[in-house]
Amino acid sequence: MKEKDHHGSTADAEEEEEEEEDEFECPGGKDELDEDAEPLCTVDTGGAPGSGAFGAPDFFSSAALSNIQQQSSWESESQERTFSWKDPSDPIVVNGDLMTTVQSCGDDELPDTFWLDMCSQIKEGNAKVVNLALNPERNTQYNGTHIWNAIYEENCINFDGDDSEMCFEERVLYRLLSGLHTSTTLSIAKKYYPPSKRKGRDTWEPNPQYFMEKFSGHPEYIRNLHFSYVVLLRALRRASPFLYDYPISSGNILDDEAASMLIKRLLDSHILQSCSSVFSAFDETLMFESATAETGYTLQENFKGVFHNVSSILDCVQCQQCKLHGKMTMLGYGAALKILLTPEELISTSLTRNEIVAFINTIAKMSESMKEVRELAHLYFLESEKFVSELPVPDPKEINTFYGDDPYRHVDRAVAAISELARTERISADRENELIALAFAKDPALLILAKHYYTDLSKFLEHSKNIAGLADVSDEEPDAIVVGSGLAGLAASLKILDRGGRVILIEKEHRVGGNSAKASSGINACCPNESKYDDSLESFKNDTVNSAGSSANLPLIETLVGRSAEAVGFLKERAGVDLSLLAQLGGHSHKRTHRPSNGMAGAEIIYAMQKAVKKFEKDGKIKIMVDTKATKLVQENGSVVGLEYTTEKADDSPESGVLRAPNVILATGGFAADRTDNSFLAKHRPELLSMAATAGDFSTGDGISMATELGAGTVDLEKVQIHPTGWVDPKDPTNPSKVLAAELMRGVGGILVNDSGQRFCNELGTRAYVADMMLKHNSIYAETGVWDKGSNVPTFSLILASSAAEDGKKHVDLYSHKGLLMKLEGIDALASWMNVDASTIQSTLIQYKNDDSNGIDKWGKTSYRGVPTENLNNETFYAGTVTPVLHYCMGGITIDTEGNVLDEKLNVIPGLHAAGEVTGGVHGDNRLGGNSLLECTVYGTLVGEKIPVRTRTKSSAVSAAKDSHTSKAAESSYLREISMEEVSTHNTPEDCWVAIHGEVYDLTLFAEEHPPGAESIYELAGKDGTEAFHAVHNKGLLDDFQEDKIGILKI
Repeated sequence: MKEKDHHGSTADAEEEEEEEEDEFECPGGKDELDEDAEPLCTVDTGGAPGSGAFGAPDFFSSAALSNIQQQSSWESESQERTFSWKDPSDPIVVNGDLMTTVQSCGDDELPDTFWLDMCSQIKEGNAKVVNLALNPERNTQYNGTHIWNAIYEENCINFDGDDSEMCFEERVLYRLLSGLHTSTTLSIAKKYYPPSKRKGRDTWEPNPQYFMEKFSGHPEYIRNLHFSYVVLLRALRRASPFLYDYPISSGNILDDEAASMLIKRLLDSHILQSCSSVFSAFDETLMFESATAETGYTLQENFKGVFHNVSSILDCVQCQQCKLHGKMTMLGYGAALKILLTPEELISTSLTRNEIVAFINTIAKMSESMKEVRELAHLYFLESEKFVSELPVPDPKEINTFYGDDPYRHVDRAVAAISELARTERISADRENELIALAFAKDPALLILAKHYYTDLSKFLEHSKNIAGLADVSDEEPDAIVVGSGLAGLAASLKILDRGGRVILIEKEHRVGGNSAKASSGINACCPNESKYDDSLESFKNDTVNSAGSSANLPLIETLVGRSAEAVGFLKERAGVDLSLLAQLGGHSHKRTHRPSNGMAGAEIIYAMQKAVKKFEKDGKIKIMVDTKATKLVQENGSVVGLEYTTEKADDSPESGVLRAPNVILATGGFAADRTDNSFLAKHRPELLSMAATAGDFSTGDGISMATELGAGTVDLEKVQIHPTGWVDPKDPTNPSKVLAAELMRGVGGILVNDSGQRFCNELGTRAYVADMMLKHNSIYAETGVWDKGSNVPTFSLILASSAAEDGKKHVDLYSHKGLLMKLEGIDALASWMNVDASTIQSTLIQYKNDDSNGIDKWGKTSYRGVPTENLNNETFYAGTVTPVLHYCMGGITIDTEGNVLDEKLNVIPGLHAAGEVTGGVHGDNRLGGNSLLECTVYGTLVGEKIPVRTRTKSSAVSAAKDSHTSKAAESSYLREISMEEVSTHNTPEDCWVAIHGEVYDLTLFAEEHPPGAESIYELAGKDGTEAFHAVHNKGLLDDFQEDKIGILKI
């Protein structure tokens, strides 16, 4: 493991400079094996006859390694536990005294250089530079039982509780390995629960209960951790003269000086000068003290051989992150032993730079682990005290009146009944929480039920269905109904909620986010924090007007641009979205597109916004109704006062109802996915019906339809944006739904090339310009300017050089993973992939490099990034096929600058508001890249700020039709039986069911949170994933997925 140095400097596995920072992940299922590992982690014997593992003599052949080599799965009971601890601890220190009388296995004298190869079996893998600050040790859910068993077996430790057969040297090695094991377990306990949108966790959170389960009965494990720390400190003190002036040279002078200063500060620390009593807990000079002639091999050789074999076992770890930390610690141990056992005059020449880095970081790791012991113990006792303190203390008079002589009898009975129902999975986790809360609140109905039915759980369950949760007891009307849960709807909702209002948010899909979650390029703004790129509001306005063309609506554009900085500030400060990077997209004259440093803009924004909104659910201030479609607006006396809806129940039976509120906000998006005969697309742009689209299939213009039925005006419905770059999936080239090739791909330096191998446009031009230049490759369009719906849409190559790919790494990695981008080494490979002559594409790229030198090309391009290197034969290219696609509807409902919906005579329709793609006029003829998320945020917050919020005197929940779709877990108190045939129909990333250990889980929302990535989850969609799950994880992991469990697999 590599982490930030305990004293502040960053250490890398091979070089301290951060040339390449790879974040290791632990893939799941069939993809879990290390790409560089041999099948089943077999051990290479080197082909030498009569040799055991790693070419060692047969005497040192590793039985543990042979076991790993021979087994393809681990079905023992121990595999059901994360770790299997072994007794005894075999302390070297007993009752505080050094065990100077322990038998040493002894040895003959060996050369002074004998210990110099202690670390020789710790392989460096692919030798990539790894920044430990990006790879903290944490819970990867990897089941390492077999690895730990192999490690302990390799050390020949006696597990029968008899200390007498273990010599001093064996105890030393055992305690070091136990210290490593302890430190690893502590790191898992400290970072046990990963960040989760579903669970509302922003960061990794600890599990004090897990810590206590592992260590409460085994204080010797903690002592072994302390022992390991002492060994490391003794080595540090012995190497101090050498390390004090060790030359650090990473290429960054400031970092080098800071690191040297910190090393000196560490070596000058009082602990190395004044803690002699601590250091005496171990004395390496007692090792190998007495001689024995029982074998022809020395004890030193045996000790070193075991250390080598234990080190090599780590190559069998299939979790890359686990392997990283294990190897780092063993390398640190090896360096420490080398320092302690090698003559002092050889220390300065015996340590490699990698060993020194690992040694310092291992000291930091053990130090941090000792601190974690205190922190986790403190958290455990805090939680225990909190549980006790939160138990309700009822009024004595009430107790005597209702409970008789035993005040807690019926509370206890209720909790016992609820617990048993939850344990047998007859109620959901959410329902369990509701009933427990009611029990502790002394709800009379629940306690009367417990009094009479606690012995009959079936009747208790049946009657408890008539008891509502604490948040379902009010009939108070909300201040607004928001239709659509994309960014516009979430922004409006959050503004109302922050002002003390109440909201019903309805969404016809099964999850929130809409098309906003797909946005990838970023959000425009000028000019938060006094931008250093010479941008200005006037420049931003001019770019937007230029893109909007003759249909530009200046008041709407000025509102959009003028509130852009405030909008980005709202997302960053209120929702906590990381928008720290700045990019320049096509059509922009300056860098002003803000995006996250890690992740896609839309996904990050939607995650943060929906999390902020959902925090109001527990107080009943918002009710989120998914699988619910608004069908008609309700109008009384000229004002909109609510809407009619239908909701799809779990059994596919529709349920209709009416919701009432003084304000309705439409945020339903566009209509680009509706290809029906009566669609807006068919009426206004029929020639585009056959063109692929990036919008979700839910984009059917519902809001526009409802509003126009009341007489709302519309504008620019014929203006449908054609985005120039949608990826053509080579595995499914005719699919009408395309993944967007983000504007950022061209912004970082991607170039567009036609099938003749020639560039044909300024890639940084507006979307309309680039799409037009692409479509002009069709002769009919070139002549008429109108697309012929009978023509095939042309395709093009989008090419990125290595520097451009590095600049857009997150996007490149994503698209490559999806199979949409190909990595090609050299100009010949690129030409072959494009099916053009190598000289043609080489000439194109050379001309592009010349244009960069001249500062302009024949299409007027003046900004160049990610230009290919001089040697095109050695350049690494990334290339994919793109095509123009339907992307955005500029037209929609007519609104004013406050988001009020206007009728056909431009009069305000009272009570009706709109924001986002459902509206028209904001973008004119063509939307500028990065302005969609901005429009949603600006107009969503504008509407949310102006909605009247009524004064309330009591805290209660919003009113709504009783709806079981507020959350998936509340759909039913029962888990129904689901056949494998039904599971197989839910086999897409948008609808991902997986059967595991006889139960069915909907992992659609979790997939993107899966630490190793969503793809390994998607591969199991619609299948029984038990085997793949069991290969990596323990069954206990499923306890954290109770809310995702939707049924029992029907046999």
